[in-house]
Amino acid sequence: MPLLAAFWLMISGHYTPLLLILGAFSVVLVIWVVLRMAVIDEESLPLRLLPRLPRYLLWLGGQILLSALTVVRLVWSPRRRPRPVVATIPTTGLPDLSKVVYANSITLTPGTLSVSFREEDIEVHSIHQEGITELEGGAMLDRVTRLEAR
Repeated sequence: MPLLAAFWLMISGHYTPLLLILGAFSVVLVIWVVLRMAVIDEESLPLRLLPRLPRYLLWLGGQILLSALTVVRLVWSPRRRPRPVVATIPTTGLPDLSKVVYANSITLTPGTLSVSFREEDIEVHSIHQEGITELEGGAMLDRVTRLEAR
């Protein structure tokens, strides 16, 4: 929370005493409310992921960019037509948090969408078969698994 307040202060450019006092009061109030509600726990804020998260997000950003280019090429190409596919991708043995990260990562990647989330698999819709083939290759699953590895 204080980090976000410092970021806001840096980009806002407002340094009058009144705004600084009100901003500090806001931060203290929000922290007090959050602590009183007891909503911050290991499940809602898994701190063990933080050291490996930047590397994963960088990789995911690259995958999003590559996938976006693939979708643009597929949609604009006069010879290639989108052929939507629905497939089931197994998630056997993944902890619940990793399953959620995996399903969200699939949805964030252009051309693919996590349709349903079951106990041992995720149903995925893809604009073309290559998206399903990449998921079945397991690169994203391996990265998600390494993200939560202790």
